[in-house]
Amino acid sequence: MSTYRDLALPRALGARAGGTPSGSARATVLRTVSARERRSHLTAPRVPTVGIDIGGTKVMAGVVDADGNVLEKIKTETPDKSKSPKVVEDTIAELVLDLSDRHDVHAVGIGAAGWVDADRSRVLFAPHLAWRNEPLRDALQARLAVPVMVDNDANTAAWAEWRFGAGRGEDHLVMITLGTGIGGAILEEGRVKRGKYGVAGEFGHMQVVPGGHRCPCGNRGCWEQYSSGNALVREARELAAADSPVAYNIIDRVKGSIPDITGPLITELAREGDAMCVELFQDIGQWLGVGIANLAAALDPSCFVVGGGVSAADDLLIVPARDAFRRHLTGRGYRPEARIAKAQLGPEAGMVGAADLARLVARRFRRANRRRLERYERYERYAQAIRVGGTGRTPRTPQEPQP
Repeated sequence: MSTYRDLALPRALGARAGGTPSGSARATVLRTVSARERRSHLTAPRVPTVGIDIGGTKVMAGVVDADGNVLEKIKTETPDKSKSPKVVEDTIAELVLDLSDRHDVHAVGIGAAGWVDADRSRVLFAPHLAWRNEPLRDALQARLAVPVMVDNDANTAAWAEWRFGAGRGEDHLVMITLGTGIGGAILEEGRVKRGKYGVAGEFGHMQVVPGGHRCPCGNRGCWEQYSSGNALVREARELAAADSPVAYNIIDRVKGSIPDITGPLITELAREGDAMCVELFQDIGQWLGVGIANLAAALDPSCFVVGGGVSAADDLLIVPARDAFRRHLTGRGYRPEARIAKAQLGPEAGMVGAADLARLVARRFRRANRRRLERYERYERYAQAIRVGGTGRTPRTPQEPQP
């Protein structure tokens, strides 16, 4: 396999940046970004980049173009959290090298399920991996010889929904990601708000029930203990373990094996009209609406985008969330209500957003290589002039520019 350095240089030297978005798409971007971000975003090179989404069970990598289209994606299992950080770096590098054999790649963006510092260089903590204050960006950048961007996976998903999905045209957006727990992100005027230390958006650990269910974070009553994939499965398994009459259908479906009750199964049965599963979604949807109302009181966004695996239940979840939101919104009836929308990009959102954010840093690589190319071309012109002039001198052969 060719090395990434071998592949990156000729591509970067030969590539030419395209134009900026046109028509209504460009107008939407211009309306919803600040002057600083506007210059940065609309002048970013329209080149393919790789996005990496690292979750608890899988690592997904894809090549994404400037319009958010996934050209190719590949997956592998997430290394066990007992493995060293080097093993995770190897996994990421192998995926990038594989994709770079078939695509013109100029930067890599990583969406990590964990806390990333404000400089987007270190993963402070990741619950599913052996990352503790890990300098991931610099380690990978040295290996891949292209710019690397690291961010929280909820931030990258929110960016993707703002750029290409349910949040297009919104100037104040909050994203809620419902999976095993609850994550989130805040975008204002086209910029991700990461907080002073980079860990803003951990909405799942807001306390909504004092003294409530114990959370793995160590506290009690966290929001994600009442509105998440874990909450959904926990309630279904408790009813099945109690041999509740309302759980007979799901018990029959898993042939009595309660550990086989999963979120996707509950979603499937709810869509088929199973009364217990529909009620469970109403319960977590109502808690979702309560938390969103609290966030509206604090942040006052124009739109909430709900994503993550649990959002696949669609209106089974979103409708009760909207109802509860209206009932609990502070100042209801006397203030505009934020829109609540289901995410559109599905499980690829984090990967697409990471790739698009990486495009903003790709220009550094392109500029550096352009300067090297210009120096190389000037030397060639100089050498040609000497040969034509017949001085007999042979100029020193320059070293081919490297990224």
